[in-house]
Amino acid sequence: MRGKTAMAGATMDDVRPHRAAPIDPMALPDRTKFLIFGVMAFGQFMALIDIQIVAASLNEVQAGLSAGPDEISWVQTSYLMAELVMIPFAAFLAQALSTRWLFALSAGLFTLASTLCGMAWSIESMIVFRAVQGFVGGAMVPTVFATGFAMFSGKQRAMIPAILGMVSVLAPTLGPTVGGWITEGAGWRWVFFVNVVPGAVVTVLALTVIRVDRGDLKMLGRIDWVHLASMAIFLAGLEYVLEEGPKNGWFDDLWIAGAAWVALVAFGLFIERSFRSSRPIVKLTPFRSPTFAFACVFNLVIGFGIYAGTYLVPLYLGRVRGYNAAEIGTTVFIAGVVQFLGVPIAAGLSQRIDPRIMVTAGLSLFAAGLWLFSFMTPEWGFAALFWPQAVRSFAIMLCIVPSVGLALNGWAGPELRYASGLFNLMRNLGGAIGIALVNTWLGDLTRLHMLRLDEAMGASPLAAREAIAGLARRFEAVTPDPDHALAMSRAVMGNVLVREALTLAFNDVFRLMAWLFLAALILVPLCRPPKQTARPIEAH
Repeated sequence: MRGKTAMAGATMDDVRPHRAAPIDPMALPDRTKFLIFGVMAFGQFMALIDIQIVAASLNEVQAGLSAGPDEISWVQTSYLMAELVMIPFAAFLAQALSTRWLFALSAGLFTLASTLCGMAWSIESMIVFRAVQGFVGGAMVPTVFATGFAMFSGKQRAMIPAILGMVSVLAPTLGPTVGGWITEGAGWRWVFFVNVVPGAVVTVLALTVIRVDRGDLKMLGRIDWVHLASMAIFLAGLEYVLEEGPKNGWFDDLWIAGAAWVALVAFGLFIERSFRSSRPIVKLTPFRSPTFAFACVFNLVIGFGIYAGTYLVPLYLGRVRGYNAAEIGTTVFIAGVVQFLGVPIAAGLSQRIDPRIMVTAGLSLFAAGLWLFSFMTPEWGFAALFWPQAVRSFAIMLCIVPSVGLALNGWAGPELRYASGLFNLMRNLGGAIGIALVNTWLGDLTRLHMLRLDEAMGASPLAAREAIAGLARRFEAVTPDPDHALAMSRAVMGNVLVREALTLAFNDVFRLMAWLFLAALILVPLCRPPKQTARPIEAH
């Protein structure tokens, strides 16, 4: 009877305080560690791919929910805002609930939210469900990084940055591809329903196999609600400003200006509570390490490149080439293939050479890949985009693998969790900043090139009139009305000019991004690789 009682109590060991010895995740059998890591990495993949999985399907979602152009962007914005809040909060929840229960709850609620997104009956319901999906799914992202570094050491640990780096890059890269194929084949609702079966499997496996630490439920009664609220308002407000700013003239819009001020005040309160609260939600102590701080800056730049690059190429294919969702997915698929092939190479190099050398090579090669994009013409398709995508995709693995090692090696216990949350937050913030900036640059540069093209046509009015007249004569073959033919020719000429101006703007944006990556090289000599730690994740 006593044995049965002990077994029953053991099932809740990881969610309540007790006097049992801490669990050492490094002492687990290799087979168990690989199974735990595989389950958690797949959960992370689900959470990250859903950031961009609707990117190629927004037009279909908009039509299906009868949403306006301004409303549909919130399908993305609400997810990103909520996910940003959860990523740093996950470290606290992992200590309170344990990794097992936090990850299982995150995967299960993410699956439920995905189902609700697929069943959405209006744009308002979709926005709410997407916010829930982003919030609950965000806990899986930093948790797997912290757990992987806590379980493995030596050569096995060297594979963690490579695998998780691939997941972090591959998921948002493949998002538009997978979303486009699913939408074309089964309809936009299946973009969300596709998560149900794998999400349920991850939830069950998480409850079954994850045993790496124990929780302390008493922490839930010691939450600094002011700290949590200020963090949520700051991050959500910042994401709102970055998402909506390029479309609404930034601070010329009253709502955006107001959100910026509120976010700034919340940020000040968040910093104050981070240092003065006896029960902080997020501890900023990892930033005391210069190496961690520099690694976070690298991750900010990497996030900029990943998300902005993933955003720009499908945008070019849709707006300039007129590709549909399936054609866009097929064209960008090569990026995912190259990233996958680059994982063993990056992992091998990370064990042999100084991470600063890898970062230097990665940033330089990424800049070269972006520079190759800056020579696009309105006719570029799969073949022309192959090498620019391949170079950029391989380079990102050389960037992210050493940056993860620089950031997370040397931490243990709760500090490892906090470091993982802050590090992953920087990547997502970099992506939000990147998309906002490239949208602003693209709009401004398109208008600038349109003015220059108009000036060029004004400088040669006779040639312009002859070109329009030549088009009009061709259209007279299909319409007997000469005025109609002339109007059609002017419309075609206008579309050609817009297409050329937009292509030139894309080229300029890619050049600006290339210079940004080269500028980040200045920080590389300032990094000092940390010493690896072998302490367990538990700290009770």
